[in-house]
Amino acid sequence: QVQLDESGGGLVQAGGSLRLSCAASGRSLSTYSMGWFRQAPGKERTFVAAISRNGWNTYDEDSVKGRFTISRDNIKNTVYLQMNSLKPEDTAVYYCAAGSAGSSWYSPRRLDEYDYWGQGTQVTVSS
Repeated sequence: QVQLDESGGGLVQAGGSLRLSCAASGRSLSTYSMGWFRQAPGKERTFVAAISRNGWNTYDEDSVKGRFTISRDNIKNTVYLQMNSLKPEDTAVYYCAAGSAGSSWYSPRRLDEYDYWGQGTQVTVSS
């Protein structure tokens, strides 16, 4: 069992930056692929970015490519999402997730590939 705790959300103007953190407890994150998802009001939860267990393979959703960067620090047991050039359409609750599917090179993109979820952190981008 692993517990995930997101932080770093807040209110930012368009064009600004935020860095989200996802701290894990209970087990080492090194055994999990990690992902970030987001859910806007009235919409489904969607994939944002993922990173493989070994940290060498990442995958970003098209709308965030070149703006968001996922990274992990297995010593600190924490995953990050650096978000730059934020847009109002990035407004959502952001969730981190841990999954054990696939090889150490795999970066999962489907919700059902993840086993554990955090409670989420709100990101609001004003225009």
